[in-house]
Amino acid sequence: MPRLIRAILFDLGGTLMEPLAPWAPVLAEADRALHQRLEAASIELDVGRFRQRLREYHERRDKELHETTYHMVLREVLEQTGHGAVAESAVRVALDAMFRVTQDNWTLRANATAALQDLQESGYRLAIVSNAGDDQDVQDLVKRFGIRSLLDFVLTSAACSYRKPHPRIFELALARWMIESHEAAMVGDTLEADVLGAKRAGLYSIWLTSAGDDGGATEAGLEPDAILGSLSDIGQHLRTLQR
Repeated sequence: MPRLIRAILFDLGGTLMEPLAPWAPVLAEADRALHQRLEAASIELDVGRFRQRLREYHERRDKELHETTYHMVLREVLEQTGHGAVAESAVRVALDAMFRVTQDNWTLRANATAALQDLQESGYRLAIVSNAGDDQDVQDLVKRFGIRSLLDFVLTSAACSYRKPHPRIFELALARWMIESHEAAMVGDTLEADVLGAKRAGLYSIWLTSAGDDGGATEAGLEPDAILGSLSDIGQHLRTLQR
């Protein structure tokens, strides 16, 4: 039976964008930028403690699928070290300095803009649903890449509190379009977050891999509705569903 897909949700990191270099040195530089910005405001941050608290936060959010944001983690560490009265503006400025460093390590996939344009011109509604610890960071990345005009909205777990594969984040996305789950597809590179989340929420799931290899799906015991090796393949694949 033909399936009519009207809207497509995209993951961001690993799907529409990819890192330029290994993360360890980039994160070390980002921590220095954070520390220097706070130090300029006469706030001493224990960076090691902050990074440890982030690791604990990452482990918990992956289990509970609830996002409490980098902002809350930094605020908590500052309060624990006697800086509870720091202005919100100072916290935001410091986080922005940190994220500017990490943003420089992301690049949009070569065919991403063309693929999104093709899908938009074909009549599909497009949006991003991203697991992220900071909403502003994601919004800045999308703006930097020049693809915001191709998207109806950008929804992050930091903004709505729920992480993929929790069904609530998909429900909130669909509610913005006022469409049913069977009318939407989810495109992502992560089996658990993107494919499992989409299937649980009733969306058509597309697993994007570098070579269209389904070995990972077999190992995970999870079969996506489709496995594609390129963003450029999405339009043609979806058109075949309607025949």
